[in-house]
Amino acid sequence: MIVARKNKILVPEARQGLDQLKNRVMESQGYGLNSSLSEDVKYEIADELGIPLNREYNGNLTSKQAGTIGGPIGGNMVKEMIKLAQEQLARK
Repeated sequence: MIVARKNKILVPEARQGLDQLKNRVMESQGYGLNSSLSEDVKYEIADELGIPLNREYNGNLTSKQAGTIGGPIGGNMVKEMIKLAQEQLARK
C-alpha cells in the first residue's frame, strides 16, 4: 500500500500555490516535472544520487540520505520564497 504523506501546512488553501512554486523551482534546477506528480521529483533526485528511496517504506535511510534528497527541494524553495518577499518589500 502506498501512503502519500504531505507536510501539514498552516493554510490548506495554499497547497496548490506551494506545489506550483515547487514545480517552478525544480524546473529551474533542471528537473522535468509533471505538475500532477510534483512529489516525483524526490524520487528523481534520489535515483540520480544512488539513494534507495521507494514509495512504501524508507525507514532504512539515514538522516544524511534523507537530507540529501530533501535539501535541494526545500532549500531552493526557501531561497525562492525569500527572493519573492524581498521583491515585494522593495516595491513598497
